[in-house]
Amino acid sequence: MYLTWIAIIASLLMGIGAVLIFIFAVKKDYFKNLEEAKYQVFWSDVEELIESSREEHNNGEDALRK
Repeated sequence: MYLTWIAIIASLLMGIGAVLIFIFAVKKDYFKNLEEAKYQVFWSDVEELIESSREEHNNGEDALRK
């Protein structure tokens, strides 16, 4: 019976902790614009591809000059 009460108290504390974290996140506007995050990741990948293709292009021109 003693372990049952410990398990109940621990689960209640974890539940209360989860609710407090959720309230904190809502107040700090962490859920304000969820769609923007995926576009930031997408555009950063596109920018990396563009930069790498420019570097390859510049390396090809340097090889032609020699």
